[in-house]
Amino acid sequence: MCTSLPPAAYQDPGADDAQEPRSSRPKAFPPAPEPLPVPVMDNHTHLDFPDGKAPVGISAALDAAAAVGVQGAVQVGCDLESSRFTVQAVDLDRRLLGAVALHPNDAPRYAARGQLEEALAEIEQLAAHPRIRAIGETGLDYYRTEGEGLAHQRHSFRRHIDIAKRLDLTLQIHDRDAHDDVVQVLREEGAPERVVFHCFSGDEDLARTCNQEGWWMSFAGTLTFRNAANLRAALAVADPNLVLVETDAPFLTPHPHRGRPNASYMVPYTVRAMAELTGTDLAGLCAGIADNTVRAYGTWD
Repeated sequence: MCTSLPPAAYQDPGADDAQEPRSSRPKAFPPAPEPLPVPVMDNHTHLDFPDGKAPVGISAALDAAAAVGVQGAVQVGCDLESSRFTVQAVDLDRRLLGAVALHPNDAPRYAARGQLEEALAEIEQLAAHPRIRAIGETGLDYYRTEGEGLAHQRHSFRRHIDIAKRLDLTLQIHDRDAHDDVVQVLREEGAPERVVFHCFSGDEDLARTCNQEGWWMSFAGTLTFRNAANLRAALAVADPNLVLVETDAPFLTPHPHRGRPNASYMVPYTVRAMAELTGTDLAGLCAGIADNTVRAYGTWD
């Protein structure tokens, strides 16, 4: 059912200010978009990260998404606490699959406490759950980590690659200001069979590398930002068979609601932007994204 406001879980009126920092930005959820003609999946969200004026339960969040043609999501862990939450969440609602990992910015913190190997061992145990389909998000982040912390990031990234390969799971990459080194590590270690660049942040060159290697590129709301010419150029050359969509909710809310809370029901804003930018039929694009997502993670059954 199409409504002019978000489903009940998200109804919370307020002003839109795309420029405010997250700590002070308006906490109102944006209006629901028009439903997509063919359902897709949000392949990266964080349901355990609260946003908005009131918490939203897992089932309510997924009901809101389903109402606009987003039929499932991948809940992603970033540390032990959120990875444990992910395992619990996928048992609560079968519209969820899961990914577990230590975020590259968290790996140095575990290392500083002498707990990195212990934490990685628990990630591997959590990943044995049949509805955990990916190891992620893992990778390299040169924006927030520097110095000796980078060595811990690289070690953690390599260990996550090994876990994904041994368990035959998809690898979800977090890559911030580290494109060349991420690709180098993947090639040195031997990439898993299925690799997804979550919140793809590269340019045409990285997109062509992904095309060559058969790595999926997952586009988020950042694609719609005015300063994202590199992402639009990358989408233009990306192999359509390797294109996915995500929210990274509650972050990266797409235009025209940048700065307000994000959630899986916002996916249609990004998908419509993708169709417009590529000159692609919307229904055909949705069907392709849905097929690509199942090839990346398996079925939601």
